[in-house]
Amino acid sequence: MKAPLIDNLQYANWSETIFRQMRAGGVDAVHVTIAYHESFREMVLNLEAFNRWFERFPELIFKGTTAADVRLARETNRTAIFFGFQNPSPIEDDIGLVEICHQLGIRFMQLTYNNQSLLATGCYEENDTGLTRMGKQVVSEMNRVGMVIDMSHSADRSTLEAIEHSVRPIAITHANPHWWHPALRNKSDEVLKALTGRGGMLGFSVYPHHLKGASNCTLQEFCEMIAEAASRYGAEHLGIGTDLCQDQPDSIVEWMRVGRWSKVMDYGEGSADNAGFPPMPDWFNDNRDFGNISQGLLDVGFSLAQMEGIMGGNWLRFYESSFGPEA
Repeated sequence: MKAPLIDNLQYANWSETIFRQMRAGGVDAVHVTIAYHESFREMVLNLEAFNRWFERFPELIFKGTTAADVRLARETNRTAIFFGFQNPSPIEDDIGLVEICHQLGIRFMQLTYNNQSLLATGCYEENDTGLTRMGKQVVSEMNRVGMVIDMSHSADRSTLEAIEHSVRPIAITHANPHWWHPALRNKSDEVLKALTGRGGMLGFSVYPHHLKGASNCTLQEFCEMIAEAASRYGAEHLGIGTDLCQDQPDSIVEWMRVGRWSKVMDYGEGSADNAGFPPMPDWFNDNRDFGNISQGLLDVGFSLAQMEGIMGGNWLRFYESSFGPEA
């Protein structure tokens, strides 16, 4: 099978238009955020909504739960949709819900979304206390059932402890190196060395707040950053996780950043003067633009095999070893 194209993080305002753009762009699989601050029941309602999409557009999309579904998507010219949480709120304070969520098709869960959670510390907190007692048990339970630990929005100590405590490789699905652009959400060299040294994966984000130069970041700059990361951590541990929030209204940014936890506005990496979604760079507006990244990687010196790995082959290998129960 030709190497697949996988985007390991999107939170779009889903529509037939976007699903058809996925097909036009040859996207074989997408990790879809199904919950931010939702409770378990609210998350189930989001799953119900996606089931309606699957019913309406079976020729375009279907629910993915195993690596084999990526191959099926490619063979049938469709896109496999894999579900994940950007916050552990759907498991509430019940470790048993980890397995229930896996049975419902959830394959990724972040231990934090910016703030302190019951499991770990988020990247915006002043004090990082690492994994909590519940956090360590949840990591072990996620290992057992086959749900990937995602530390994209977590602070350094918590991330390092998750890497150490997990017996399976973990992921940072959508972030960039802090040495390239010092956003709070981007990851330190120490974290990325530990992540990849244990077989974990980093997905590079195209979200402008994570880019050097923000919306003005060039394709060459982005791909040169990936090339430097490959020299430090190995190209086989790298993929794409665009963090594409296509067609979302600015009110969704408020839900992502604030949820129900605050009475005042938190702007995250934004500001009062730039409170909404920032414009995407001109070389990546939607799922039809992945070819720009592929060509950009070749232009900065990656081999064809390395480029295909970064664009999806590496994620597929990670899926194969991550989504089943612990051996």
